[in-house]
Amino acid sequence: MVERAMIGTLDLKHAVIQAPMAGTSTPALAAAVCEAGGLGSVALGALDVSAAAKAIAQTAALTGQPFAVNLFCHAPARRDPRREAAWLERLRPEFQRFGAEPPATLSEIYQSFRVNDPMLRLLIDLRPQVISFHFGLPEAAQLQALRGTGAVLLATATSLPEGRAIAAAGLDGIVAQGWQAGGHRGTFDPEAADARLDTLALVRQLAGIGLPLIAAGAIMTRDDARAAIAAGAVAVQCGTAFLQAPEAATSAAHRAAMASGETVITRAISGRLARGMANRFTAIDGADAPDYPVAYDAGKALNAAALATGETGWGAFWAGTGAAQAVARPAAQTVAALSP
Repeated sequence: MVERAMIGTLDLKHAVIQAPMAGTSTPALAAAVCEAGGLGSVALGALDVSAAAKAIAQTAALTGQPFAVNLFCHAPARRDPRREAAWLERLRPEFQRFGAEPPATLSEIYQSFRVNDPMLRLLIDLRPQVISFHFGLPEAAQLQALRGTGAVLLATATSLPEGRAIAAAGLDGIVAQGWQAGGHRGTFDPEAADARLDTLALVRQLAGIGLPLIAAGAIMTRDDARAAIAAGAVAVQCGTAFLQAPEAATSAAHRAAMASGETVITRAISGRLARGMANRFTAIDGADAPDYPVAYDAGKALNAAALATGETGWGAFWAGTGAAQAVARPAAQTVAALSP
C-alpha cells in the first residue's frame, strides 16, 4: 500500500481533492472545499499573471487551509496558417447561422507554463502549498525552482509511461486521470495513441511506480472513492461532482445539460481531446482542428456568436461520465459525501 505521507503533509480531514476546472472552478469553490477538510484547487492555466495573482489572493482571503494551483504544460502550438484558415472555413457556415463571420485570424490564447517565466516568478513569490501540472511537465529548471518553495508537486498521467516520466522528474505524486474524467485529457503528447484506461485500471498500473496516486475520473460517490482507495490511490480528485455546487461558475445551460448524462470525447472545440456533454459542437469532426489552444480561439468565438442569439448548443460543457449523478448542493456537503 502506498504511504499516505502526502495527504498527511497537507493535514487533510478528507482525502478529496477538487479538480482545477478552468472556467468553472472559482476561489469560492476552492476555499469551500478546503474549509470542509478537502483540498481545493485554483485553475491558473487559462489566466495571465495578473489574474492568477488575483485568484490566489482571493482564495487565500477565504481560507487559511492549504490549497492547490494548477498549470498547463502543453507544448506551444505549431502554427499552421493554412490549417487554421481551413478550419475557419469549415466553421464558417455555423457562424453564418448566427449572423456572424469567423475571425480573420486565430491566436494562441493560453500560454504554456513551460514558457511563462512571469508565472514562475509569481509562484516562487506566493508559495502555494500544492502545485499541479496538466498536459505534461514543466522544464527541469522550473521544477528545481518550485521545489525550493517547499510545495507539494503533482502532475497528471493517463498512462504508465507518463507516470514513469513524472516519477523520473522527482515529483511528489501522480493524478491518475481515467478515460471517464471530464475536461481535457492530460496526455503529454496529443498526437500519441491514448490508452483510454478507466480510472481503476490506470491506478493499478501506476501502483508499482511507488508515488502516491490520486484517482481522477468517475468518482461521484463514496463507494467510487472507496474503490479507488482499494485499487491503490491515497486520495480522489473530483471535478464533475462539484459542477452543480453553488460556489462553481458553471453556467445554467451547462448545469441543465448534465442531466442527460450523455458525454463524448472531442477535439473540435479546443484542438485537444476533452470530454464534455454532447451538443452541436461535439457533433463536428475535429480531426483537422488546429493545435490547442489555437482551435479554442475559434471555438470560443463560435460559442459567443451562438450565445448572442440565445443558442447554448455550442458551449464547452466539460463533464465526466458521471455527469447525471452530480448533486446540486454546497461544496462542503459534496466533500463529506465523497470522503472515503
